[in-house]
Amino acid sequence: MNAENIKSQMRKGYLEYCILLILKKKPAYTSDIISELKEAKLIVVEGTLYPLLTRLKNSNLLDYRWEESTQGPPRKYYEMTSEGMNFLEELENAWSEINQVILKIKETNTSL
Repeated sequence: MNAENIKSQMRKGYLEYCILLILKKKPAYTSDIISELKEAKLIVVEGTLYPLLTRLKNSNLLDYRWEESTQGPPRKYYEMTSEGMNFLEELENAWSEINQVILKIKETNTSL
């Protein structure tokens, strides 16, 4: 069994959650999202992020608006929809449940 494969699968599972957490604070441009993920030590490239943002948009969890930029073409800023806020709340509850399960198992098996 390869630990890198498992880490990759886990990362895919929580990447959407992390993006929604970032966009909960304020609308963001794609490079801003990537920068914040990098600061958190979660490296994501644009080729991974764009399809994910599109999927979240198509699911009505995100919307976007165009803003003029002084540094080039207009920029697409993503923001949460009310459906996205509700979905994020569900994810936060799921994360809390998962975290509690893992902590409980680690407590009962101190050799981990």
